[in-house]
Amino acid sequence: MSNKKQTPPYIYDVDETVFDEQVITRSQQGPVLVDFWAEWCAPCISLAPALVRVVSEYEGRIQLAKLEVDDNMRLAGRYRLRGFPTVILFVDGEEKGRFHGSRASHWIREWVVEHLGDF
Repeated sequence: MSNKKQTPPYIYDVDETVFDEQVITRSQQGPVLVDFWAEWCAPCISLAPALVRVVSEYEGRIQLAKLEVDDNMRLAGRYRLRGFPTVILFVDGEEKGRFHGSRASHWIREWVVEHLGDF
């Protein structure tokens, strides 16, 4: 039996080939946060657990799509990303907000409420 924690289905990896289906289309059913990150980026690594914690509190009402930018630079260009990590919130196929840099869980919670209210 493995001690490794299984990732919930509402937290998943995406790449350029499935981005429109797994982010834009899914955001028609509910909010999707996209974490644009890189393996070499220390703030990206420190942000990840806080994002997972906050998204998990919503028990699937918010999805978290993780996109490694080094392998998906066209998407970084498409969304005019200037630094990493960048988190973009999509609702109904549209960008509703974004933030840059590592943040604490309480800051992310407040940002989500500011952009989504009590959805």
